[in-house]
Amino acid sequence: MAEALKTQIAGLLNEPACDTNRAKDEGSRRKGCTKQLTPGAAAGGCAFDGAKIALQPIVDVAHLVHAPLACEGNGWDNRGSASSGSEIYRTGFTTDLTELDIVMGNGEKKLYRAIREVIAEQAPAAVFVYATCVSALIGDDIEAVCKAATERLGTPVIPINAPGYVGSKNLGNKLAGAALYAHVIGTMEPAEPGLCDINIIGDFNLSGELWQVKPLLDRLGIRILGSISGDARYAQVAMAHRARVTMLVCSKALIGLARQLEDGYGIPFFEGSFYGISDTSAALRTLCMKLVERGAPADLIPRCEALIAQEEAATWAALASFRPRVAGKRVLLYTGGHKSWSVVSALQELGMEVVGTSVRKATEEDKGRVVEIMGDDSHMFDNMAPREMYALLREARADVLMSGGRSQFVALKARVPWVDVNQEKHEPYAGYMGMIGLLRAIDREMNNPMWADLRGPAPWEVAVQAPAPAPLRLASGSPADFEDC
Repeated sequence: MAEALKTQIAGLLNEPACDTNRAKDEGSRRKGCTKQLTPGAAAGGCAFDGAKIALQPIVDVAHLVHAPLACEGNGWDNRGSASSGSEIYRTGFTTDLTELDIVMGNGEKKLYRAIREVIAEQAPAAVFVYATCVSALIGDDIEAVCKAATERLGTPVIPINAPGYVGSKNLGNKLAGAALYAHVIGTMEPAEPGLCDINIIGDFNLSGELWQVKPLLDRLGIRILGSISGDARYAQVAMAHRARVTMLVCSKALIGLARQLEDGYGIPFFEGSFYGISDTSAALRTLCMKLVERGAPADLIPRCEALIAQEEAATWAALASFRPRVAGKRVLLYTGGHKSWSVVSALQELGMEVVGTSVRKATEEDKGRVVEIMGDDSHMFDNMAPREMYALLREARADVLMSGGRSQFVALKARVPWVDVNQEKHEPYAGYMGMIGLLRAIDREMNNPMWADLRGPAPWEVAVQAPAPAPLRLASGSPADFEDC
Protein backbone atom coordinates (compact mmCIF):
# COMPACT_ATOMS: atom_id res chain seq x y z
CA MET A 1 0.00 0.00 0.00
CA ALA A 2 1.32 3.47 -0.89
CA GLU A 3 2.47 5.59 2.05
CA ALA A 4 0.12 8.43 1.09
CA LEU A 5 -2.86 6.07 1.20
CA LYS A 6 -1.71 4.64 4.55
CA THR A 7 -1.54 8.16 6.01
CA GLN A 8 -4.98 9.03 4.65
CA ILE A 9 -6.55 5.86 6.08
CA ALA A 10 -4.98 6.49 9.49
CA GLY A 11 -6.49 9.96 9.51
CA LEU A 12 -9.92 8.67 8.53
CA LEU A 13 -9.89 6.07 11.30
CA ASN A 14 -8.95 8.73 13.84
CA GLU A 15 -12.17 10.70 13.27
CA PRO A 16 -12.59 13.49 15.88
CA ALA A 17 -16.39 13.59 15.41
CA CYS A 18 -16.76 9.86 16.10
CA ASP A 19 -18.45 9.15 19.44
CA THR A 20 -16.05 6.29 20.12
CA ASN A 21 -13.00 8.53 19.74
CA ARG A 22 -14.56 11.34 21.77
CA ALA A 23 -14.96 8.95 24.71
CA LYS A 24 -11.24 8.02 24.73
CA ASP A 25 -8.42 9.70 26.57
CA GLU A 26 -5.98 11.84 24.61
CA GLY A 27 -3.37 9.11 24.21
CA SER A 28 -5.83 6.50 22.96
CA ARG A 29 -7.48 9.00 20.66
CA ARG A 30 -4.27 9.52 18.71
CA LYS A 31 -4.17 5.80 17.91
CA GLY A 32 -7.55 6.02 16.21
CA CYS A 33 -9.51 2.88 15.46
CA THR A 34 -6.81 1.02 13.58
CA LYS A 35 -6.63 -2.72 13.91
CA GLN A 36 -5.41 -5.58 11.77
CA LEU A 37 -7.94 -6.96 9.35
CA THR A 38 -9.02 -10.53 9.98
CA PRO A 39 -9.76 -13.03 7.19
CA GLY A 40 -13.26 -12.40 5.90
CA ALA A 41 -13.39 -8.81 7.20
CA ALA A 42 -14.42 -7.55 3.77
CA ALA A 43 -16.93 -10.34 3.11
CA GLY A 44 -19.78 -7.86 3.27
CA GLY A 45 -18.10 -5.60 0.71
CA CYS A 46 -14.59 -4.27 0.12
CA ALA A 47 -13.35 -0.67 0.20
CA PHE A 48 -13.84 -0.28 -3.56
CA ASP A 49 -17.42 -1.48 -3.22
CA GLY A 50 -18.05 1.04 -0.43
CA ALA A 51 -16.64 3.93 -2.44
CA LYS A 52 -18.69 3.01 -5.50
CA ILE A 53 -21.89 2.71 -3.45
CA ALA A 54 -21.35 6.13 -1.86
CA LEU A 55 -20.61 7.97 -5.12
CA GLN A 56 -22.56 6.22 -7.86
CA PRO A 57 -25.82 8.12 -7.14
CA ILE A 58 -24.13 11.27 -8.51
CA VAL A 59 -26.11 10.89 -11.69
CA ASP A 60 -24.34 13.02 -14.33
CA VAL A 61 -20.90 11.54 -13.65
CA ALA A 62 -19.29 8.67 -15.58
CA HIS A 63 -17.99 6.13 -13.06
CA LEU A 64 -14.96 4.41 -14.62
CA VAL A 65 -13.50 1.37 -12.85
CA HIS A 66 -9.82 0.74 -13.58
CA ALA A 67 -9.78 -3.03 -13.17
CA PRO A 68 -10.51 -6.38 -14.78
CA LEU A 69 -14.12 -6.74 -15.85
CA ALA A 70 -15.35 -8.63 -12.76
CA CYS A 71 -14.86 -5.68 -10.36
CA GLU A 72 -17.36 -3.54 -12.25
CA GLY A 73 -19.65 -6.50 -12.90
CA ASN A 74 -19.99 -7.28 -9.19
CA GLY A 75 -20.68 -3.70 -8.11
CA TRP A 76 -22.73 -2.35 -11.00
CA ASP A 77 -26.07 -0.73 -10.21
CA ASN A 78 -26.52 -2.60 -6.92
CA ARG A 79 -28.69 0.11 -5.37
CA GLY A 80 -32.07 1.44 -6.38
CA SER A 81 -30.86 5.06 -6.40
CA ALA A 82 -33.28 6.98 -8.62
CA SER A 83 -32.47 9.92 -10.90
CA SER A 84 -34.64 12.80 -12.04
CA GLY A 85 -32.40 13.48 -15.02
CA SER A 86 -29.23 11.94 -16.41
CA GLU A 87 -28.82 8.16 -16.54
CA ILE A 88 -25.06 8.11 -17.18
CA TYR A 89 -24.44 6.85 -13.65
CA ARG A 90 -26.21 3.58 -14.48
CA THR A 91 -23.85 2.75 -17.34
CA GLY A 92 -20.94 0.52 -16.39
CA PHE A 93 -17.54 1.79 -17.56
CA THR A 94 -14.37 -0.25 -17.04
CA THR A 95 -10.88 -0.41 -18.52
CA ASP A 96 -11.16 -4.23 -18.53
CA LEU A 97 -7.52 -4.85 -17.64
CA THR A 98 -6.17 -8.12 -18.98
CA GLU A 99 -3.12 -10.22 -18.11
CA LEU A 100 -1.33 -8.77 -21.13
CA ASP A 101 -2.00 -5.19 -19.98
CA ILE A 102 -0.55 -6.04 -16.59
CA VAL A 103 2.53 -7.83 -17.89
CA MET A 104 3.32 -5.19 -20.52
CA GLY A 105 2.65 -2.24 -18.19
CA ASN A 106 -0.10 -0.77 -20.34
CA GLY A 107 -2.50 0.02 -17.48
CA GLU A 108 -2.01 3.79 -17.31
CA LYS A 109 -2.13 4.21 -21.10
CA LYS A 110 -5.30 2.15 -21.30
CA LEU A 111 -6.87 4.20 -18.52
CA TYR A 112 -6.15 7.48 -20.31
CA ARG A 113 -7.62 6.17 -23.56
CA ALA A 114 -10.72 5.00 -21.68
CA ILE A 115 -11.17 8.44 -20.07
CA ARG A 116 -10.83 10.14 -23.46
CA GLU A 117 -13.35 7.78 -25.04
CA VAL A 118 -15.92 8.20 -22.24
CA ILE A 119 -15.71 11.99 -22.44
CA ALA A 120 -15.99 12.00 -26.23
CA GLU A 121 -19.01 9.69 -26.38
CA GLN A 122 -20.92 10.53 -23.17
CA ALA A 123 -19.99 14.17 -22.40
CA PRO A 124 -20.35 13.67 -18.63
CA ALA A 125 -20.06 16.49 -16.13
CA ALA A 126 -17.04 14.64 -14.70
CA VAL A 127 -15.35 11.23 -14.68
CA PHE A 128 -14.69 9.39 -11.43
CA VAL A 129 -11.85 6.87 -11.76
CA TYR A 130 -11.82 4.06 -9.19
CA ALA A 131 -8.62 2.25 -8.23
CA THR A 132 -9.01 -1.44 -7.43
CA CYS A 133 -6.85 -4.18 -6.00
CA VAL A 134 -5.25 -5.06 -9.35
CA SER A 135 -4.48 -1.52 -10.52
CA ALA A 136 -3.13 -0.55 -7.07
CA LEU A 137 -0.95 -3.65 -6.73
CA ILE A 138 0.70 -3.12 -10.13
CA GLY A 139 1.40 0.50 -9.19
CA ASP A 140 -0.72 2.43 -11.69
CA ASP A 141 -0.71 6.10 -10.70
CA ILE A 142 -4.35 7.01 -11.27
CA GLU A 143 -3.91 10.45 -9.69
CA ALA A 144 -1.29 11.44 -12.27
CA VAL A 145 -3.42 10.09 -15.14
CA CYS A 146 -6.50 11.94 -13.85
CA LYS A 147 -4.58 15.19 -13.52
CA ALA A 148 -3.22 14.92 -17.05
CA ALA A 149 -6.65 14.03 -18.46
CA THR A 150 -8.28 17.00 -16.70
CA GLU A 151 -5.72 19.42 -18.15
CA ARG A 152 -5.86 18.05 -21.70
CA LEU A 153 -9.54 17.16 -22.07
CA GLY A 154 -11.15 20.00 -20.10
CA THR A 155 -13.46 17.77 -18.05
CA PRO A 156 -12.86 17.13 -14.33
CA VAL A 157 -11.41 13.64 -13.82
CA ILE A 158 -11.42 12.66 -10.15
CA PRO A 159 -9.28 9.84 -8.67
CA ILE A 160 -11.05 7.64 -6.12
CA ASN A 161 -8.18 5.81 -4.47
CA ALA A 162 -9.99 3.02 -2.59
CA PRO A 163 -8.59 -0.37 -3.64
CA GLY A 164 -10.54 -3.24 -2.14
CA TYR A 165 -7.73 -4.78 -0.09
CA VAL A 166 -7.27 -1.74 2.19
CA GLY A 167 -10.37 -2.49 4.25
CA SER A 168 -14.10 -2.93 4.50
CA LYS A 169 -17.00 -1.28 2.73
CA ASN A 170 -17.33 1.31 5.48
CA LEU A 171 -13.73 2.44 5.01
CA GLY A 172 -14.49 2.78 1.30
CA ASN A 173 -17.37 5.12 2.17
CA LYS A 174 -14.95 7.28 4.13
CA LEU A 175 -12.35 7.28 1.35
CA ALA A 176 -15.07 8.37 -1.11
CA GLY A 177 -15.99 11.30 1.14
CA ALA A 178 -12.33 12.25 1.47
CA ALA A 179 -11.93 12.24 -2.33
CA LEU A 180 -14.91 14.58 -2.73
CA TYR A 181 -13.52 16.98 -0.15
CA ALA A 182 -10.04 16.94 -1.67
CA HIS A 183 -10.93 17.19 -5.36
CA VAL A 184 -14.54 18.36 -5.86
CA ILE A 185 -16.03 20.43 -3.02
CA GLY A 186 -15.15 24.10 -3.34
CA THR A 187 -14.37 24.01 -7.08
CA MET A 188 -17.59 25.79 -8.17
CA GLU A 189 -19.66 28.67 -6.80
CA PRO A 190 -23.48 28.97 -6.80
CA ALA A 191 -24.92 31.76 -8.94
CA GLU A 192 -27.19 32.96 -6.11
CA PRO A 193 -26.25 31.64 -2.66
CA GLY A 194 -29.16 31.77 -0.23
CA LEU A 195 -29.75 31.87 3.52
CA CYS A 196 -31.83 28.67 3.34
CA ASP A 197 -29.37 26.47 1.44
CA ILE A 198 -28.59 23.09 3.02
CA ASN A 199 -26.54 19.96 2.43
CA ILE A 200 -28.03 16.50 2.82
CA ILE A 201 -25.25 13.93 3.26
CA GLY A 202 -25.74 10.17 3.35
CA ASP A 203 -29.15 9.94 1.69
CA PHE A 204 -28.95 7.97 -1.56
CA ASN A 205 -32.51 8.53 -2.88
CA LEU A 206 -33.28 4.83 -2.74
CA SER A 207 -36.48 4.21 -4.71
CA GLY A 208 -36.96 7.99 -4.83
CA GLU A 209 -37.14 8.56 -1.06
CA LEU A 210 -35.55 12.00 -1.29
CA TRP A 211 -38.38 13.09 -3.58
CA GLN A 212 -40.86 12.48 -0.75
CA VAL A 213 -38.97 14.94 1.45
CA LYS A 214 -37.96 17.60 -1.08
CA PRO A 215 -41.54 18.97 -1.56
CA LEU A 216 -41.68 19.66 2.18
CA LEU A 217 -38.43 21.62 1.98
CA ASP A 218 -39.65 23.45 -1.13
CA ARG A 219 -42.77 24.62 0.73
CA LEU A 220 -40.51 26.10 3.41
CA GLY A 221 -38.24 27.76 0.86
CA ILE A 222 -35.30 25.50 1.77
CA ARG A 223 -33.01 24.55 -1.12
CA ILE A 224 -30.88 21.41 -1.22
CA LEU A 225 -27.71 23.05 -2.48
CA GLY A 226 -25.43 20.08 -1.83
CA SER A 227 -26.65 16.51 -2.15
CA ILE A 228 -24.18 13.76 -1.32
CA SER A 229 -25.19 11.74 -3.06
CA GLY A 230 -28.85 10.93 -3.83
CA ASP A 231 -30.03 12.27 -7.23
CA ALA A 232 -27.04 14.64 -7.11
CA ARG A 233 -25.32 16.53 -9.90
CA TYR A 234 -21.58 17.09 -9.96
CA ALA A 235 -22.16 20.85 -9.58
CA GLN A 236 -24.15 20.27 -6.38
CA VAL A 237 -21.24 18.44 -4.81
CA ALA A 238 -18.79 21.12 -6.00
CA MET A 239 -20.91 23.89 -4.40
CA ALA A 240 -21.62 22.11 -1.09
CA HIS A 241 -19.22 24.41 0.73
CA ARG A 242 -21.69 27.30 0.41
CA ALA A 243 -24.57 25.64 2.28
CA ARG A 244 -25.66 27.02 5.64
CA VAL A 245 -26.44 23.73 7.45
CA THR A 246 -25.69 20.05 6.84
CA MET A 247 -28.08 17.25 7.72
CA LEU A 248 -26.27 13.95 8.13
CA VAL A 249 -28.47 10.93 7.40
CA CYS A 250 -25.99 8.02 7.43
CA SER A 251 -23.46 8.99 10.09
CA LYS A 252 -21.23 5.93 10.07
CA ALA A 253 -20.33 6.36 6.41
CA LEU A 254 -19.74 10.07 5.91
CA ILE A 255 -19.43 11.73 9.30
CA GLY A 256 -15.85 12.65 8.41
CA LEU A 257 -17.03 14.67 5.40
CA ALA A 258 -19.62 16.52 7.48
CA ARG A 259 -16.98 17.31 10.10
CA GLN A 260 -14.54 18.56 7.43
CA LEU A 261 -17.21 20.89 6.04
CA GLU A 262 -17.74 22.24 9.54
CA ASP A 263 -14.02 22.69 10.23
CA GLY A 264 -13.13 24.04 6.80
CA TYR A 265 -16.17 26.15 5.94
CA GLY A 266 -18.01 26.65 9.25
CA ILE A 267 -21.10 24.66 8.23
CA PRO A 268 -22.69 23.07 11.33
CA PHE A 269 -24.10 19.57 10.99
CA PHE A 270 -26.56 17.39 12.85
CA GLU A 271 -27.73 13.82 12.47
CA GLY A 272 -31.37 13.22 11.61
CA SER A 273 -33.75 10.80 9.98
CA PHE A 274 -36.72 11.02 7.64
CA TYR A 275 -38.13 7.65 8.72
CA GLY A 276 -41.28 7.91 10.80
CA ILE A 277 -43.63 10.78 11.59
CA SER A 278 -41.95 12.13 14.70
CA ASP A 279 -38.41 11.79 13.29
CA THR A 280 -39.37 13.60 10.08
CA SER A 281 -40.92 16.42 12.11
CA ALA A 282 -37.85 16.59 14.38
CA ALA A 283 -35.52 16.79 11.35
CA LEU A 284 -37.54 19.64 9.82
CA ARG A 285 -37.59 21.54 13.14
CA THR A 286 -33.85 21.17 13.62
CA LEU A 287 -33.10 22.27 10.06
CA CYS A 288 -35.21 25.41 10.43
CA MET A 289 -33.84 26.24 13.87
CA LYS A 290 -30.22 25.97 12.70
CA LEU A 291 -30.93 27.97 9.54
CA VAL A 292 -32.48 30.79 11.61
CA GLU A 293 -29.43 30.73 13.90
CA ARG A 294 -27.30 31.29 10.78
CA GLY A 295 -29.31 34.22 9.45
CA ALA A 296 -32.43 32.80 7.77
CA PRO A 297 -35.74 34.73 8.26
CA ALA A 298 -37.20 34.22 11.74
CA ASP A 299 -40.64 33.35 10.35
CA LEU A 300 -39.17 30.07 9.07
CA ILE A 301 -39.81 28.40 12.44
CA PRO A 302 -43.57 29.20 12.73
CA ARG A 303 -44.05 28.26 9.06
CA CYS A 304 -42.31 24.97 9.81
CA GLU A 305 -44.61 24.29 12.76
CA ALA A 306 -47.68 25.00 10.62
CA LEU A 307 -46.41 22.62 7.94
CA ILE A 308 -45.70 19.89 10.50
CA ALA A 309 -49.15 20.23 12.07
CA GLN A 310 -50.83 19.98 8.69
CA GLU A 311 -48.78 17.02 7.47
CA GLU A 312 -49.01 15.07 10.72
CA ALA A 313 -52.79 15.45 10.84
CA ALA A 314 -53.16 14.29 7.24
CA THR A 315 -50.80 11.35 7.81
CA TRP A 316 -52.54 10.08 10.96
CA ALA A 317 -55.89 10.38 9.19
CA ALA A 318 -54.57 8.28 6.30
CA LEU A 319 -53.17 5.69 8.74
CA ALA A 320 -56.35 5.37 10.79
CA SER A 321 -57.87 2.51 8.80
CA PHE A 322 -54.61 0.53 8.67
CA ARG A 323 -53.35 0.80 12.25
CA PRO A 324 -55.80 -1.69 13.82
CA ARG A 325 -54.60 -4.31 11.33
CA VAL A 326 -50.98 -4.10 12.55
CA ALA A 327 -51.25 -2.86 16.15
CA GLY A 328 -49.66 -5.24 18.62
CA LYS A 329 -47.90 -7.28 15.93
CA ARG A 330 -44.30 -8.34 16.57
CA VAL A 331 -41.45 -7.32 14.28
CA LEU A 332 -37.86 -8.56 13.94
CA LEU A 333 -35.76 -5.81 12.32
CA TYR A 334 -32.50 -6.86 10.66
CA THR A 335 -30.93 -3.83 9.03
CA GLY A 336 -28.17 -1.43 10.12
CA GLY A 337 -26.84 2.10 10.42
CA HIS A 338 -29.35 4.79 11.33
CA LYS A 339 -32.23 2.47 10.42
CA SER A 340 -31.43 0.44 13.54
CA TRP A 341 -33.18 3.15 15.56
CA SER A 342 -35.14 5.29 13.09
CA VAL A 343 -37.25 2.41 11.76
CA VAL A 344 -37.79 1.15 15.33
CA SER A 345 -39.23 4.53 16.24
CA ALA A 346 -41.48 4.49 13.18
CA LEU A 347 -42.79 0.99 13.95
CA GLN A 348 -43.52 1.87 17.55
CA GLU A 349 -45.54 4.85 16.37
CA LEU A 350 -47.73 2.36 14.52
CA GLY A 351 -48.33 0.40 17.73
CA MET A 352 -46.10 -2.54 16.75
CA GLU A 353 -43.69 -4.37 19.08
CA VAL A 354 -40.04 -4.71 17.98
CA VAL A 355 -38.66 -7.98 19.36
CA GLY A 356 -35.13 -7.30 18.12
CA THR A 357 -33.07 -4.90 16.00
CA SER A 358 -29.60 -5.33 14.55
CA VAL A 359 -26.93 -2.68 15.05
CA ARG A 360 -24.70 -3.61 12.12
CA LYS A 361 -22.78 -0.58 10.79
CA ALA A 362 -24.27 1.50 13.60
CA THR A 363 -22.36 4.12 15.57
CA GLU A 364 -22.24 4.25 19.36
CA GLU A 365 -24.72 7.11 19.14
CA ASP A 366 -27.04 4.93 17.04
CA LYS A 367 -26.83 2.21 19.69
CA GLY A 368 -27.55 4.73 22.40
CA ARG A 369 -30.70 5.80 20.60
CA VAL A 370 -31.82 2.17 20.34
CA VAL A 371 -31.45 1.82 24.12
CA GLU A 372 -33.31 5.09 24.65
CA ILE A 373 -36.20 4.01 22.42
CA MET A 374 -36.44 0.36 23.51
CA GLY A 375 -35.54 0.78 27.19
CA ASP A 376 -32.47 -1.51 27.29
CA ASP A 377 -29.97 -3.29 25.06
CA SER A 378 -31.44 -6.78 25.42
CA HIS A 379 -33.07 -6.50 21.99
CA MET A 380 -29.88 -5.40 20.19
CA PHE A 381 -27.63 -7.75 18.24
CA ASP A 382 -24.87 -7.51 15.65
CA ASN A 383 -24.49 -9.93 12.77
CA MET A 384 -26.74 -12.95 12.98
CA ALA A 385 -26.26 -16.29 11.25
CA PRO A 386 -29.27 -17.61 9.30
CA ARG A 387 -29.70 -20.45 11.80
CA GLU A 388 -29.88 -17.96 14.69
CA MET A 389 -32.27 -15.73 12.80
CA TYR A 390 -34.54 -18.68 12.06
CA ALA A 391 -34.55 -19.66 15.73
CA LEU A 392 -35.31 -16.12 16.84
CA LEU A 393 -38.17 -15.83 14.37
CA ARG A 394 -39.68 -19.02 15.74
CA GLU A 395 -38.98 -18.39 19.43
CA ALA A 396 -40.09 -14.75 19.44
CA ARG A 397 -43.17 -15.66 17.43
CA ALA A 398 -42.47 -12.68 15.19
CA ASP A 399 -45.28 -11.75 12.85
CA VAL A 400 -42.99 -10.17 10.23
CA LEU A 401 -39.28 -9.86 9.37
CA MET A 402 -38.06 -6.52 8.01
CA SER A 403 -34.60 -6.77 6.48
CA GLY A 404 -32.59 -6.85 3.26
CA GLY A 405 -33.01 -9.27 0.39
CA ARG A 406 -30.43 -11.77 1.64
CA SER A 407 -32.62 -12.61 4.66
CA GLN A 408 -35.90 -13.14 2.85
CA PHE A 409 -35.39 -16.88 2.41
CA VAL A 410 -34.88 -17.36 6.16
CA ALA A 411 -38.25 -15.69 6.68
CA LEU A 412 -39.92 -17.89 4.10
CA LYS A 413 -38.43 -21.02 5.66
CA ALA A 414 -39.79 -19.89 9.03
CA ARG A 415 -43.14 -19.17 7.32
CA VAL A 416 -43.01 -15.52 8.39
CA PRO A 417 -43.89 -12.55 6.11
CA TRP A 418 -40.98 -10.40 4.95
CA VAL A 419 -40.74 -6.69 4.07
CA ASP A 420 -37.66 -5.26 2.32
CA VAL A 421 -36.30 -2.12 4.04
CA ASN A 422 -32.73 -2.16 2.71
CA GLN A 423 -31.02 -0.62 -0.30
CA GLU A 424 -32.57 -3.03 -2.83
CA LYS A 425 -36.18 -2.14 -1.96
CA HIS A 426 -38.58 -0.94 -4.63
CA GLU A 427 -40.83 1.28 -2.48
CA PRO A 428 -39.90 4.59 -0.77
CA TYR A 429 -40.55 4.82 2.98
CA ALA A 430 -39.14 8.27 3.86
CA GLY A 431 -41.13 11.26 5.03
CA TYR A 432 -44.80 11.44 5.91
CA MET A 433 -45.88 9.80 2.65
CA GLY A 434 -43.33 7.06 3.23
CA MET A 435 -44.93 6.17 6.55
CA ILE A 436 -48.20 5.47 4.76
CA GLY A 437 -46.37 3.35 2.18
CA LEU A 438 -44.53 1.42 4.90
CA LEU A 439 -47.75 0.58 6.74
CA ARG A 440 -49.42 -0.53 3.53
CA ALA A 441 -46.46 -2.78 2.74
CA ILE A 442 -46.54 -4.37 6.22
CA ASP A 443 -50.31 -4.85 6.06
CA ARG A 444 -50.12 -6.29 2.54
CA GLU A 445 -47.51 -8.85 3.53
CA MET A 446 -48.62 -9.73 7.05
CA ASN A 447 -52.37 -10.00 6.42
CA ASN A 448 -52.12 -11.88 3.16
CA PRO A 449 -54.54 -14.83 3.44
CA MET A 450 -51.98 -17.20 1.93
CA TRP A 451 -50.11 -17.39 5.26
CA ALA A 452 -52.98 -19.29 6.86
CA ASP A 453 -52.78 -21.88 4.08
CA LEU A 454 -48.97 -22.02 4.25
CA ARG A 455 -48.90 -22.60 8.00
CA GLY A 456 -51.69 -25.14 7.97
CA PRO A 457 -51.30 -28.84 7.10
CA ALA A 458 -50.74 -29.76 3.48
CA PRO A 459 -53.69 -31.39 1.69
CA TRP A 460 -51.91 -34.76 1.65
CA GLU A 461 -51.33 -34.52 5.41
CA VAL A 462 -55.03 -34.39 6.17
CA ALA A 463 -56.62 -37.85 6.66
CA VAL A 464 -59.16 -38.48 3.95
CA GLN A 465 -62.36 -40.09 5.30
CA ALA A 466 -64.63 -42.10 2.98
CA PRO A 467 -68.15 -40.68 2.87
CA ALA A 468 -70.75 -42.64 4.84
CA PRO A 469 -73.15 -44.73 2.68
CA ALA A 470 -76.53 -43.19 2.03
CA PRO A 471 -79.35 -44.72 4.09
CA LEU A 472 -81.67 -47.15 2.31
CA ARG A 473 -84.95 -45.50 1.52
CA LEU A 474 -88.06 -47.71 1.06
CA ALA A 475 -90.78 -46.75 -1.36
CA SER A 476 -93.99 -45.58 0.21
CA GLY A 477 -97.39 -47.21 -0.36
CA SER A 478 -99.63 -50.07 0.88
CA PRO A 479 -98.80 -53.79 0.42
CA ALA A 480 -101.53 -54.06 -2.20
CA ASP A 481 -99.64 -51.67 -4.40
CA PHE A 482 -96.84 -54.28 -4.84
CA GLU A 483 -98.92 -57.49 -5.39
CA ASP A 484 -98.37 -57.44 -9.16
CA CYS A 485 -94.58 -56.87 -8.89
